[in-house]
Amino acid sequence: MDHAPRPARESLLVRAARHEPGARPPVWFMRQAGRSLPEYRAIREGVGMLESCRRPDLVTEITMQPVRRHGVDAAIFFSDIVVPVGAVGIDLDIVPGVGPVVAQPVATRADLDRLPELTGEHVPDITESVRLLVAELGDTPLIGFAGAPFTLASYLVEGGPSKTHARTKALMHADPALWHDLCARLAQISGEFLRVQVEAGASAVQLFDSWAGALSRRDYEEFVQPHSRVALGAVADLDVPRIHFGVGTGELLASMGAAGAEVVGVDFRVDLDDANERLGGRYALQGNLDPALLFAPWEVIEAHVRRIVTQGRAAAGHILNLGHGVPPETDPDVLTRIVELVKSLGE
Repeated sequence: MDHAPRPARESLLVRAARHEPGARPPVWFMRQAGRSLPEYRAIREGVGMLESCRRPDLVTEITMQPVRRHGVDAAIFFSDIVVPVGAVGIDLDIVPGVGPVVAQPVATRADLDRLPELTGEHVPDITESVRLLVAELGDTPLIGFAGAPFTLASYLVEGGPSKTHARTKALMHADPALWHDLCARLAQISGEFLRVQVEAGASAVQLFDSWAGALSRRDYEEFVQPHSRVALGAVADLDVPRIHFGVGTGELLASMGAAGAEVVGVDFRVDLDDANERLGGRYALQGNLDPALLFAPWEVIEAHVRRIVTQGRAAAGHILNLGHGVPPETDPDVLTRIVELVKSLGE
């Protein structure tokens, strides 16, 4: 088994995630590798999203672009949450302007037969991509990435993105046995996808639950949390910190932490002070500048970053990030200035 280089394992990011904060928080941005960068748009010209995620040369270059440009403290593995379900044979595509679209949505127990377990043999390109990245990153840590079982299940049941998740919730309540069996399969797939990345050298992982905020806490704890716990537990023996992030999940923060994370991601709707209180001070926090503020004057951005850094000092650890992903229209120079500001706070 390969492991991340020792300097990466002792980086600001890994130490903060392990509740050993330094003089300043580490900083990286969700969707830092993406459409806000002209170099990303250039390299993706004429190449589909799924192909981009399965070609080690492209994954390596795209993951490295924001590290070179912004000087962030961590790289996030360039992928998409549906890559592992596509790897096991689900017929899907990532449609520009829409998102993942599944050709044959999951509706019955027979559909589970189309969803085998993921093994490393399904994704040798992911192992190769991570090894290439770790070699190039040196002492900058790589964060492994996977979608959480609930969000994957929602895409599979709805057939694509949904604002209401009506079919998903209906299946969850009408056929709980099928729902739990579906999510158990997806938990294995997500967990193994994380494990492949860690065994190839990733220093930390993030489980991303895009749609969990659509659920009540009761439903989350009954229908989702056990499966997220399995996915996060797949790397529990590999000595890497785990970040658990969802959107609109202010009511679920404690439940998401209890699923087995060292770090709980906080979106922009909840103050870090409130998040820390809800979590009882037991977790490191990641977040949580509102991405919309990237379009505000610099003095506004600076004031918010300084406030978030101050609030983060009360937590067991703090990783500065946005409260969601970088919008495509963002001026990349603003992100570079934020990184420079955060680094200056540790001097």
